[in-house]
Amino acid sequence: MFTEADILSTLQHHWGYTSFRPPQQDIILSVLAGHDTLGLMPTGGGKSITFQVPAVMLPGLTVVVTPLISLMKDQVDNLQDRGIKAIYLHSGLTRREQRYAIEKCLYGKVKLLYVSPEKLQSRGFRDTLRDFDVSMIVVDEAHCISQWGYDFRPSYLEIAYLRELFPDAPVLALTASATPEVAEDIERVLRFRPGKQRFTLSFARRNISYIVRYTDNKMIYLLRILTSVNGTAIVYVRSRKRTREIAQILTSEGISADYYHAGLSTPEKSDRQNSWKAGETRVIVATNAFGMGIDKPDVRIVVHIDLPPSLEEYYQETGRAGRDGKESVAVALVGRGDKGLLKTRLNNAFPPREYIRDIYEKLCVSLDVGVGEGYEQVYEFDFEKFCMTRRLAPAPTMSALRLLAASGYLEYVTEYDTRSRIIMLMTREELYSLTLPKRASQVFNIILRAYTGIFADYEYISEPTIATALRLTQQEVYEDLLLLARMHVLHYVPRRTTPYIYFTTAREEAKDIRIPLTVYENMQKRMAARADAVRAYFWDNSGCRVNRMLDYFGEKATEPCGKCDLCREKRRQAPRTPLYTKDQIRPLILKQLEDNPSMTIKEFIATMPPMTHPTAQSVIESLRQLADEGTLTLDGTTLKPSPLSPTP
Repeated sequence: MFTEADILSTLQHHWGYTSFRPPQQDIILSVLAGHDTLGLMPTGGGKSITFQVPAVMLPGLTVVVTPLISLMKDQVDNLQDRGIKAIYLHSGLTRREQRYAIEKCLYGKVKLLYVSPEKLQSRGFRDTLRDFDVSMIVVDEAHCISQWGYDFRPSYLEIAYLRELFPDAPVLALTASATPEVAEDIERVLRFRPGKQRFTLSFARRNISYIVRYTDNKMIYLLRILTSVNGTAIVYVRSRKRTREIAQILTSEGISADYYHAGLSTPEKSDRQNSWKAGETRVIVATNAFGMGIDKPDVRIVVHIDLPPSLEEYYQETGRAGRDGKESVAVALVGRGDKGLLKTRLNNAFPPREYIRDIYEKLCVSLDVGVGEGYEQVYEFDFEKFCMTRRLAPAPTMSALRLLAASGYLEYVTEYDTRSRIIMLMTREELYSLTLPKRASQVFNIILRAYTGIFADYEYISEPTIATALRLTQQEVYEDLLLLARMHVLHYVPRRTTPYIYFTTAREEAKDIRIPLTVYENMQKRMAARADAVRAYFWDNSGCRVNRMLDYFGEKATEPCGKCDLCREKRRQAPRTPLYTKDQIRPLILKQLEDNPSMTIKEFIATMPPMTHPTAQSVIESLRQLADEGTLTLDGTTLKPSPLSPTP
């Protein structure tokens, strides 16, 4: 049985922290006691600690299912830096890399295995899982398992298969945004057992002021915000093209800015993200691809130029402000055409079924996948090129791919690992007899010096860095690495620059493609309901915006936030209580003197009823008048009733 002292010791040893944030400790103790557990923790609440700490303490392997490939890579790197053995698996890895990772798990050399949900659809991998010693199952972004959720992914339904393989392993499901019905659905689909526990951290972010401004001149208003409010900022838009355009405008106005979207290469993403985190870039203009897993505590401003399709996404994105607990602001700029855009998005999200079948046919032809072929195969896929060559509208085409994925035909993975990596295949002893051409020998020697860990694991390399050091071209380095790979000296995985399609079934005839009712009509209704909630939040100006959001997530607010634009406007319009007249002040003074025969003028003013304080000058004038009448005496600044003063 694990104690609080045990988990605190583990936390301090590996992470250097001396205490947990609520409800981290409760979640960890629940899982270690064997309970299936659901943790509802807002963005920035520290979800990863809740499963990494028990994973270190439990005897076997912890399997972490997450759809965020870039995030799983970052977490594995961070864990390895802390001396914790972790590895990841997703369909974008080579067969050799996948085999290497599986062997480490089989031989008990790993504590945490991060796996993408589509990987669980592979029969071969599922058969291999049987031989793993699994102590805990973690489901990150757990809302994706619910058809009521805003980001439902059918591959998540395969997670329930893990329960059959490891019935005694507790399940920890984590999400930052879930309505009550989604939370219930998560527990149902994951087959939570009796004794299950649920821990919720309040969705209220009291240090964030939520503001909505109605304007069609959004750029002018954005400039006004960024010049009047200091600090680091994120500006969210829904278009990759607009990220670049807006960042250029801000730069031309003297504001340090850059842009970020999923189409950038990994080095570009890393450079821009690091520059922003270091404070070298003040404003990052981004699509919703930016922010997941980024814990920058001092973001003061989050601005939405384009409205998100759901309150779940809006809450997550605004929640990246003020993680240090200091006052921050989230501003949404709303134009007259935004209501119509919500309806357009809904129409684009559900194109006709015949259009979806046509996209499937065109996709298979473009990837050269024949009928009956493609099962569990990965194909690089350039979406923009596909739309351009086929003359397809991007929005409905992307929706068609998502609906095909939701129907179980494929997975379209836009998060991809483009960094080159290598692992040594020869032993150190075998290298003594190795003979290489001169240039390849130079490349190999610098690799041995710079990347010492390649004998034990895959390591990321930089061809430009190697080329610069040896005064070679990147193409020459690339050719020499391929030569070393052909000679079986090392395994080289060149950088990739495009997303990929993973076929979860063999190709079918287009006429046989079925888009189920649960995927099309039901999801269409749910998206429409989420759009209605967005309309209500941004256009219904009654009540408090924060309370409206809390109500959406099933949390009852006790009082208005007092900080949103609606609360501020209500306070501004509240009728002011008139100041006391001198005639009204006189009996109050005499009453106070009866209760407290000796007080200062300052103390008297402080005792006046709230919201109706008279001015200090009017009090002093009344006191002087009473003193002149002999009703009271003034001893310096102290009031005393006159012995001859009448009872009020």
